[in-house]
Amino acid sequence: MSLISTRTVAEHATASSCWIIVHGKVYDVTDFLPEHPGGSKIILKYAGVDATEAYDPIHPPDAITTHLPKDKHLGVVDPNTVVKVIKEVTAEEKIRQELMMARPSLDEIVNLHDFEAVAKGILPPKAWAYYSSASDDEITIRENRAAYQRIWFRPRVLRDVSVVDWSTTILGWRSSLPVYISATALGKLGHPDGELNLTRAAGKHGVIQMIPTLASCAFDEIVDAAVPGQVQFLQLYVNRDREITRKYVQHAEKRGVKGLFITVDAPQLGRREKDMRMKFIDESGVAKVQENQSGVKKDEGVARAISSFIDPSLSWKDIPWFKSITNMPIVLKGVATPEDALMAYDYGLAGIVLSNHGGRQLDTARSGVENLIEVVAALKTRGPWPNPKFEVFVDGGVRRASDVLKAIALGASAVGVGRAFMYSFCAYGQDGVEKAFQIFRDELEMNMRLLGARTIDDLTPDMVDANALHSHVGLTPPDNLYNTTYQPLVLAQFKNKL
Repeated sequence: MSLISTRTVAEHATASSCWIIVHGKVYDVTDFLPEHPGGSKIILKYAGVDATEAYDPIHPPDAITTHLPKDKHLGVVDPNTVVKVIKEVTAEEKIRQELMMARPSLDEIVNLHDFEAVAKGILPPKAWAYYSSASDDEITIRENRAAYQRIWFRPRVLRDVSVVDWSTTILGWRSSLPVYISATALGKLGHPDGELNLTRAAGKHGVIQMIPTLASCAFDEIVDAAVPGQVQFLQLYVNRDREITRKYVQHAEKRGVKGLFITVDAPQLGRREKDMRMKFIDESGVAKVQENQSGVKKDEGVARAISSFIDPSLSWKDIPWFKSITNMPIVLKGVATPEDALMAYDYGLAGIVLSNHGGRQLDTARSGVENLIEVVAALKTRGPWPNPKFEVFVDGGVRRASDVLKAIALGASAVGVGRAFMYSFCAYGQDGVEKAFQIFRDELEMNMRLLGARTIDDLTPDMVDANALHSHVGLTPPDNLYNTTYQPLVLAQFKNKL
């Protein structure tokens, strides 16, 4: 490759001739501007200069070399012409850096709420708004947490609990915890390694990770980071272009993914107002799956920016097609009623996730754990329960091992945890995720002993009192830790007065 001076690169800084520098190499991205999933504006911001710092957090190293034609790879930057630019650190960033240095040590983190509190303090406002936001008035996200406080334990005593075992199987695969890592999008908004923090920690501790469609890291990068024998599932948003979906699903199966979780509660992403107030999203708000798409909305928050490809026509008639393109067990993620649970069963699927998308879709939808009771009762009409051929999972609002035990006692096979693990790596990287696993283990051991359950199979409905679960107004003690980190919605603000 020829040497190109930075002065020459700087002469190509318009939409009609746009060159950028990435990792010391020069690329002509002029023809790619209208195709860029984040729009041309973000590329033009770096036209004629080095874009490496903006490129790295949200792209795998080979993204530009893979997707840009070879004739657009122009050459190498002449190192003798490179002028070192001193980056100005904003006052906001200085405060964030100081908070990073002042974080509590991991030894001081004693519960999952602690991770959320630390993440809230150190995340950029845009990232916190995206991760923490929920739809409309955010009733459901708060109800997800409150529902578990309306379920009370009925512990059994005088049982030999000197040894307790909380391991289980999920879709036939062993898991060291009765918990799996549920899919959350755009991990690199909160940490440079993004979802790889989860992959590495999960592989080390025998926990199953669900890979999100909207990950910041490339799918193959996440799979490549797994250890031999590590179990991973795939969460799928169905693309309007079914050929893209088919290739994605079959590639995942070929790479060894063990289960397909199709999200069915998001024909359109909900209005997440905290996120929407963070307008004019830059490139970090675009997922890897969108790299070759145009028309991505960037002026209504991250959620709008990543939702352009999702197919709202998805329906029950598509289920046979999915079964025809893969041998992976198929689970529907986002079921909320006994009627749909029975349909999933009758279609021969492997299971369902009772979920309201972490409160991010239909506001005032009931919590997954509240729906669990009716769903299990309905499934019992199809035969003996538990049914080894059909599993029911629950996610949303889980912050304690006691929540997990309550859901399992009521009939769940396992429980998905999303935000709590995400906050753990935002705050402390892979070490944070491993500490979160340890917290779950410690809490499971204590709670199972106090409940009188030696194994997960010992958890039965008579160990909980869920009579108050359907009472949405009552005297349940507030969850002070959750309420401390919850950030209330705000109204539109006046501009500063002159």
